[in-house]
Amino acid sequence: MIKFLDIYKQDYKSLKKIFKDINTTIKQSSFIKGDAVKNFENRFAKFCKSQYSISCNSGSDALFLAIKSLNLPKNSEIILPAMTYCATLFSILRAGFRPVLVDVDIHSATISPNSLKKKITNKTKAIILVHLYGNCCDIKNIRKVIGRKKIFIIEDAAQAHGARDCSGCDKKLTKCCGKGKIAGSIGDFGCFSFYPGKNLGAYGDGGMITCKKKNYQNKIAKLANLGGLKKFEHIYVGYNSRLDTIQANILNVKLDSLNRNNEKRKSIANYYNKNIQNKDIQKLNYYPGCVFHQYIILSKKIKKIMQLLNENQIQFGQHYPESINKIKAVKKIFKNQSYPNAEYIAKFGLSIPIDPNLNKKEMIKICSVLNTVF
Repeated sequence: MIKFLDIYKQDYKSLKKIFKDINTTIKQSSFIKGDAVKNFENRFAKFCKSQYSISCNSGSDALFLAIKSLNLPKNSEIILPAMTYCATLFSILRAGFRPVLVDVDIHSATISPNSLKKKITNKTKAIILVHLYGNCCDIKNIRKVIGRKKIFIIEDAAQAHGARDCSGCDKKLTKCCGKGKIAGSIGDFGCFSFYPGKNLGAYGDGGMITCKKKNYQNKIAKLANLGGLKKFEHIYVGYNSRLDTIQANILNVKLDSLNRNNEKRKSIANYYNKNIQNKDIQKLNYYPGCVFHQYIILSKKIKKIMQLLNENQIQFGQHYPESINKIKAVKKIFKNQSYPNAEYIAKFGLSIPIDPNLNKKEMIKICSVLNTVF
């Protein structure tokens, strides 16, 4: 069996250090807001080249808290791409604002600047840029579309730990030059998930918000801790959304190997780019700064491919099987709306293994199976 992602194998060499740090936390009985949490916040801010980082309970909460901190007018509209995980949409609805969908670019699966241009109104107060599959959005052209309008940019970087924006780089580059901004420092806010399967994953839920201004850092930190920084202090009607110390222990250790694992993902993706040669399979275009949380193939023969992968014991996924406008819970909101590119990717897209510890034999087998599809 070729696993889609083997977290135990990925973390095996780090487990001794992880267990040691967890044991220390247990002995200290420092389970909530322990020293490891602050340490991780500081280290993650430095990693993202961001001024501030505020930890929280999940990536969903990170988006919600970023939106709540803005104190937007009641009827504000927030734009998001039609191809993303439901949590991006739900964070807007939960905060009480109107979501406006924009189609994605068919080649990158990230928000289309041309489509964005048609959806901005005087009620647009924020745009959530989803760096889907670890590929940063085209921020250069998105900023041109926004112009001088006062619109906040919130990065949904749940799949993009360590990714870089390459939209302003030389288009001939095949390898990241390291000059583009890192995810989490591109917009006004960066929102991250540490769900176990992420490039940087905990052993439970966890999230982080990065930002550039002290006043937002202060407000988000209070909102995430029941409205205040101290016990029995409730300046705002807040929420219980904290990263616990044990998860911070785990993330502190795993942060040390993030760049190394991202490079392994890039190497595997390069192998796929060269060796998947099938006229019935399309590949997405990724910037050199992509960190390949997922590697997506597109094919109208997707059911045949799924069958062959199952027969050859190769695990796969779908990210995501429905575009946002098709999700049952919210179909009424987007009634009669169509987003052809997002719907196409949802219908014909398939995620193949991009585990950083895939070996050459496994990669050869995956490519061989995909190249036999007819």
